[in-house]
Amino acid sequence: MTDPRLTLAGRMGVLPGFHDLAGQWRETSVETAVALLAAMGLAVPTTAEAQAALDDHADRLPQDVICAAGARPDLALGDWQLTFESGTEAEGNGPLPGLPLGIHCLRAGGRDYTLLAAPPRLPEPARCWGLIAPLYGISETGIGSYADLAVLARGMGEKGAAFLGINPVHAGFPTEQQLFSPYTPSHRRRLNVIHLPGGPGTPGPRLDYARDIPARMVALRAEYEAFADDPGFDAWQAGEGEGLQRFALHQALSARHGAFWGDWPATLASPDMPAAIAARAELAGEMRFHAWLQWRAEQALAAAGQAARDGGMAHGLYLDLAVGTHPFGAETWEDRASFAFGASLGAPPDAFAPQGQNWSLAPFNPLGLRAQAYAPLAETLRRQLQFAGVLRIDHILGFERAYWVPEAAPGAYVAMPRDAMLAVARIEAARAGAVIVGEDLGNIPEGLREALAASGILGCRVAMFERDGWHPPTFRPAEAYDRDAIASFSTHDLPTWRGWRQGADIEARARITGQETAAGQQERAEEVAAFDRLLPDPGVDGLHGFLARTPSLLVAVQAELLLDMTDQPNLPGTVGEYPNWQLRLPVAAGDFPALPSVARTASIMRDHER
Repeated sequence: MTDPRLTLAGRMGVLPGFHDLAGQWRETSVETAVALLAAMGLAVPTTAEAQAALDDHADRLPQDVICAAGARPDLALGDWQLTFESGTEAEGNGPLPGLPLGIHCLRAGGRDYTLLAAPPRLPEPARCWGLIAPLYGISETGIGSYADLAVLARGMGEKGAAFLGINPVHAGFPTEQQLFSPYTPSHRRRLNVIHLPGGPGTPGPRLDYARDIPARMVALRAEYEAFADDPGFDAWQAGEGEGLQRFALHQALSARHGAFWGDWPATLASPDMPAAIAARAELAGEMRFHAWLQWRAEQALAAAGQAARDGGMAHGLYLDLAVGTHPFGAETWEDRASFAFGASLGAPPDAFAPQGQNWSLAPFNPLGLRAQAYAPLAETLRRQLQFAGVLRIDHILGFERAYWVPEAAPGAYVAMPRDAMLAVARIEAARAGAVIVGEDLGNIPEGLREALAASGILGCRVAMFERDGWHPPTFRPAEAYDRDAIASFSTHDLPTWRGWRQGADIEARARITGQETAAGQQERAEEVAAFDRLLPDPGVDGLHGFLARTPSLLVAVQAELLLDMTDQPNLPGTVGEYPNWQLRLPVAAGDFPALPSVARTASIMRDHER
């Protein structure tokens, strides 16, 4: 007889198991099921409690209904009450009216519905190329700023690039300088203020966050103290409403109690608690400072996007949405209902990480998303798309299923409402006139890539992974790449072209694990030889010619590859230990477009436009 805890977990979306990359079936244990149910807010440690929950179970969450924008939902109804996304209400009996683009709420027959009126498919972009560069590293001194981004964007637009991609710029942890990874944000609906210019920087090949972040914050504080009242700021602050006030309160409390709300006094564990509400009066001045920082950041990022378009970029900025958020950052403090607690996003065991991966990121709770008619996801996407012509969704596999790792049990997959989440992405992209790219790499669920293609969401085709065989290595020719994709050689957390060829990532991993490198380096030499057989020459020009020949709609050229061509002595060959999050590119933002390698690459891309 099946344990009722497993039965309940299955009803809540916990999958019974999965096949790993080696084909081995990994079954979800009772221990894991109980832990993941608790993370969703369902504490059922015993079989009796689980059985009681099953006996009482009824799906009280709204039912998702997806239809084309402008069309009538296919529902047979009696009396109904409809609340449009705009807040307008309507009542009727029988067929519903055609629905405008957006997310609407319906009550009929004693049940709630979420109506997602979305374009069936996003239009495909014209074929083009662009540059990918780390924002933090595009300054000669200090942390790269939005002003540096504007300079680089305009210059690369004038060279023919259609977009400029950067790392995530979500709000970080200014009071915790060692937590500088852009992929571990505090809040994905707010911006990182360390990219505002100010204060002296640290020269040299690497950034010194411990020094530069405090110096930058001191300079920004001085600028704020000299700031005169601005009607534009007042109007913006009023328009941002309660969400901004909660974020600003979190930032002000962080300066007093530490970066992570899990370490705060229990009386401040939620913005709705009396002590937190009372703190608003005491910290009103600090809250205004943090609101001003967000206003400045939005202005600066918008200016960078305008500079990109002024330079001729068809899409402007290509932003990156991190897969999750820190479990004790501003986002989870403000919006507890949207996240699972007691489990982290991660990845199952594979050859690279035999024990699996724990990313220490809070996952969206599918029950919370459904209960809120996907508003948290919609707002998260909308916040990025107000600045971006292209948005990359990191690890879009999580739209199908997310791998949750509980604190004291093996991980398992949790099914997500894929079709509804993709509809939300199409709605927000259609509003912004933007392109969506989904990072679809790893243990890909069956049917996901087809669903992305049907939605008009581009996938990622990374040359070092595009193979017809691994032993011996057989790489796919350029002509075999998918059309609905962005093609590149590498990504932000993989080795550069030079580093891959030298096996620098193998050496970096060996330093961490203590493994021998001889076999890995021999295998890499075979891989390099196999890939070189597809190129007219083994240089970066040959590589970019290969990428340009692919039918992929977007081609991404990485800044590090262009610098590989100039023999920069300070550029390492690998980012296997994530040193790119501390690296400064050895060329100024304004000087980068003038590099001979940029002109050659632009010429190569022009020769293959079609």
